[in-house]
Amino acid sequence: MLIDFFLHLKSRKLPVSTKEYLTLLEALRQHVCDQSMDSFYFLARACLVKDESNYDRFDQAFGEYFKGVENLPGFEADIPEDWLTLLAKRYLTPEDKAKLEKLGWDKLMEEFGKRLQEQQGRHQGGHKWIGTGGSSPYGAQGFHPEGIRIGPESAGNRTAVKVWDVREYRNLSSDIELGTRNIKIALRRLRRFAREGAPEELDLDTTIQKTARNAGWLDLHMRPERHNAVKVLLLLDIGGSMDDHVKLCEELFSAARAEFKHLEYYYFHNCLYDFLWKDNRRRHSERIPTLNVMHKYGNDYKLIFVGDASMSTHEILRPGGSVEYSNSEPGEVWMRRILAIYPKAVWLNPELEGFWPERQSIGIIRRLMGERMYSLTLDGLERAMRYLSR
Repeated sequence: MLIDFFLHLKSRKLPVSTKEYLTLLEALRQHVCDQSMDSFYFLARACLVKDESNYDRFDQAFGEYFKGVENLPGFEADIPEDWLTLLAKRYLTPEDKAKLEKLGWDKLMEEFGKRLQEQQGRHQGGHKWIGTGGSSPYGAQGFHPEGIRIGPESAGNRTAVKVWDVREYRNLSSDIELGTRNIKIALRRLRRFAREGAPEELDLDTTIQKTARNAGWLDLHMRPERHNAVKVLLLLDIGGSMDDHVKLCEELFSAARAEFKHLEYYYFHNCLYDFLWKDNRRRHSERIPTLNVMHKYGNDYKLIFVGDASMSTHEILRPGGSVEYSNSEPGEVWMRRILAIYPKAVWLNPELEGFWPERQSIGIIRRLMGERMYSLTLDGLERAMRYLSR
């Protein structure tokens, strides 16, 4: 726009030079004026006009070029480059999206192998090749009801059945207090205390009472230490669609850490497979085999899954179906294995229960759990704890 303005001034016989034009650009880059046309007028005149005798001619040329313009478009904010990139995304109407067909797992992977061999360059906005912003099943920032996302940026559709990318998740905080009080009360239903072992703890109330009755002569009384007998194995889904429920899960995690003395926790993503992890920052380097966890903790542990169970059905039913890596056995196999060891198990789902019928994967997980899926609400927690405490 300003190049044309510069040329317009020269066509009106104003003695403006390239150096003066660059001075104006530098002043705009430094935000010397705001986006109003009045501010720009005075800045441009100061930078471009060297002789006061040319003020009238400049005013006429300026008025001709910017007639009807009140603000300088684009100067009020720096537009990030990624925003401009997203403008190139192909827009699909609901009718266009409905026409796109799922290929099915075998066909999807077969065609993906062909694309890798045949494709020679970058593509954008198409429907076949690996690219961005289109309706192809392969790429990123576009839409397809069942595809493979390649690259770090998602369009937010959450329809990918496989993701080729290094994804980073953060650990759930264990010191969240806001909103945890009612959750603690619900979890308390599961706690069972037993007095056992040798006297290890000072019984302060009895000591004070006996000392007072003994005319002030100190009479110490001990009692067995209070033990929380319940043991809990907590498996937390992290990342992806669970990002929508981080606050609620942090409140649950914080409450569980406070209520259960014998609490062990691990993370997984979407469905249970052959490894878990304790620290999301090192989940690629410090993986813990699921079999090790199953062998380490006895069947007296109560097993609690926390996750929205929202995923592709391939992630549960097929080898290699994991969204992040090629698993040798389906998630269904690992679910059945762990449930065979821990008969007292429940699944807490932060997704609203009214949406469960719309997600096929939720129905599958629910059946695997023997219908022991409960909403992550106070009522759902109460029902889940009631089942586990039987």
